[in-house]
Amino acid sequence: MSEALLDEIEAINSIYGDETLSPQDQDPSILILNLPGETASLRLQFPPTYPDVPPIVLGTHSSGVLGKRGTAARDLALFRDAVSEVYEPGLVCLFDAIEKVQELLSAVKEGEEADDSHEQDDDDDAQEGNPSTRSSTIPFQEADLGPPPPWTLSVPFVENKSTFIARVAPVDSPDQAASYLQHLLASDKRVRTATHNITAWRIRGPNGTSFQDCDDDGETAAGGRLLHLMQLMDLWDTMVVVTRWYGGVKLGPRRFALINQTARDGFVRAGLVKEEVHGAGAGGRRRGR
Repeated sequence: MSEALLDEIEAINSIYGDETLSPQDQDPSILILNLPGETASLRLQFPPTYPDVPPIVLGTHSSGVLGKRGTAARDLALFRDAVSEVYEPGLVCLFDAIEKVQELLSAVKEGEEADDSHEQDDDDDAQEGNPSTRSSTIPFQEADLGPPPPWTLSVPFVENKSTFIARVAPVDSPDQAASYLQHLLASDKRVRTATHNITAWRIRGPNGTSFQDCDDDGETAAGGRLLHLMQLMDLWDTMVVVTRWYGGVKLGPRRFALINQTARDGFVRAGLVKEEVHGAGAGGRRRGR
């Protein structure tokens, strides 16, 4: 098993929970992926030359005790679509594939819920005038959040079992930056329960005014270092959130370099900085230009 794949397994399990990705006893090249929030699990095979070649999605491993008929086949098809869409030769792809399949599953479920609501409305025509209970099926906090922010994600960086991921989004006011952070924390339990969510933003206002701010979220001085990085890169009208899941091993001052490295990768992927990618996947080395 390659070092890149070992790092990816560690990152995936740090982000989504232990045993999200685990080896199959009979064949070390086959891993079992338990899709986050889903009952189905999938069998993936990783050739020795991965990530130079894509993983092979062999099939379903289990539909789970709560799985409905057809959901395992649906999840399998969606994950195959996600891998084919996000894979790039030389780059590990599981994190991007899992995020993509969750987007696809969310869209499918919204369609199913809309169909169910339509059928329920037809059944309830005789009760017109009674208060609707449709909104009661949606958590109040989720219903009030509005559309998700246009985040661009970095690759996960892993060192000594700590995992770092950056999210970058364009913003045009401090209120919008604050609302994006609120949306992220309210809608993503993995982020909300992470050890730190370090933020920084810089915004140009009207009449030559400007706004900038940062938040350490318990990682002393990390927010100020992020903001300083944005100043050095002359980035405006954007925000960054670097999430860290602590792995139990203290990193010392090295953690600040990893936080900034993760943020920089997010800026590159958002198109704010030109940079040539030479490394692969989590913790890959990149050279600026």
